[in-house]
Amino acid sequence: MRLPASTEWVLHCATTLAQLDPGDTASTAQLSLYYDLPAPYLAKQLKALVKAGVLSATTGPRGGFRLARPAEAIDLLQIVEAVDGASSPYRCAEIRRQGVGALPPEECEEACVLARKMAEAHEAWRRNLAGTTLADVVATLPSAAPARTRSRLAAAR
Repeated sequence: MRLPASTEWVLHCATTLAQLDPGDTASTAQLSLYYDLPAPYLAKQLKALVKAGVLSATTGPRGGFRLARPAEAIDLLQIVEAVDGASSPYRCAEIRRQGVGALPPEECEEACVLARKMAEAHEAWRRNLAGTTLADVVATLPSAAPARTRSRLAAAR
């Protein structure tokens, strides 16, 4: 499975926002400078997180983005699905019904074992992401990381 680069961007940006002091925000410009990302495209991804209820946005000179809920209430699956959707990356085209090796219809009434295994793998991946919150991720960071993140974001204003 290959996800777009923007998935990495939003996961890191959400983790960065989870390290801010309550009430603080970070702008698209700050986050794009922090990670050396193209601001217009990052803004589009961050707006998708706002639409999904993961982030909230404020306008004005001190405006920007912050988590819409506590980090404990936001799981990685919510972030990934906000920008990538929920559908499985595997699409079964039923090629077992094609070509000289085509199976008769009565042998194809159920999904093939490969489609079932791919669906199981996708569900396991979703469960793992759903079982990991932003708070869990931040808890694994070195203890100095949140203060360093806040300091570098402030310098990017």
